[in-house]
Amino acid sequence: MAIQGFDFEKFAQDLTAQAQEIVPAEFDANQKQYIVNTLYNYSKMAGEALYNDTTLNFNADQAVMITQIIAEWSFHKSVDLIRSGIPQQYWDPIMQKIAYTIYEVAKQTFSQGMPQDQILSLIEHHVKKAYEESIKELNERNLIDKALMEKAASQSNIDAMMQNMQENNEVQAPAPSAHNVPAQVNGTSAPVSTSSGVPSGPIDMSKPIEPYKPPKLLKLVAVALLLKRVTDDRVQAILNHFEQDDAGTVLRYMYVDGLEEKVDPSVTMRVLEDIGRNLPSATEVNTNMLVDRIKATAAMMDRNRLESLVQLERPNVRRLVFNAIEGEFYKMPPRVAAVIASHLEHSV
Repeated sequence: MAIQGFDFEKFAQDLTAQAQEIVPAEFDANQKQYIVNTLYNYSKMAGEALYNDTTLNFNADQAVMITQIIAEWSFHKSVDLIRSGIPQQYWDPIMQKIAYTIYEVAKQTFSQGMPQDQILSLIEHHVKKAYEESIKELNERNLIDKALMEKAASQSNIDAMMQNMQENNEVQAPAPSAHNVPAQVNGTSAPVSTSSGVPSGPIDMSKPIEPYKPPKLLKLVAVALLLKRVTDDRVQAILNHFEQDDAGTVLRYMYVDGLEEKVDPSVTMRVLEDIGRNLPSATEVNTNMLVDRIKATAAMMDRNRLESLVQLERPNVRRLVFNAIEGEFYKMPPRVAAVIASHLEHSV
């Protein structure tokens, strides 16, 4: 059943109207239009996806919060991209990655019933990570130089706005705009409880985890250490197979600073080896990830160049590429498609 009382299109329009009032005055008409269009498009897409996803069981307040978070971060990071000096043809793939990341992290954390402050901290961490990884990738492909990469990485409109507000005594506490969401998540501000013995609320990791800790907790901590090294979409896919309480515990431990130094490496390795022995072998490549890779790469070049690049390829290769641009996977062995996606990426 769709979310009652949630008019995602009107809400996206309202957010866009608000954004138009605070777009930096120094930007030209094209830059201002890019910001408001980006905010509107991603807030509307997120709202519509939440509205139609009957598996999430979110209410209108939760859908509003997630949509607003996406809209506000879309505003701030599009401003950062413009100020960075990165060429405009690279903006859309970066913003697409950021919006997708927020949406997936928000779905997972709201579903786990995590406290609001932890949800916002996790989202902020993922936004910064997605942004920095994107500009670093542009540098690695020689699309921007190191100086431009460093300039882009230093941009933070949300921090600049916060500082300006504090200097003008407009705020009493350090709560940036993207964090100004209702004070309750899932109807309660109470911290999530877990079945593994982890205390509610912020986790005290001031002491090392000893070998005699509960085996289940140690396994979840080991998984958290492992997931810190993989991409956000893979984290989401893996945690989807966990019980809700366990997934929430893993998420919280993933963002404990210095977790690696607080856990005995030998114990962690034994736990991961034990987990590995009980996992089925991975035999397929995620086709959704392949579509996203091809779509993002294609967005970095104009249509004529893309068509020229694939015109001599076999029909199946062309269909794979152009279907992916439309968000669809052309049926072929995923491992073959992965090779084609890698080849396309290296051709940019």
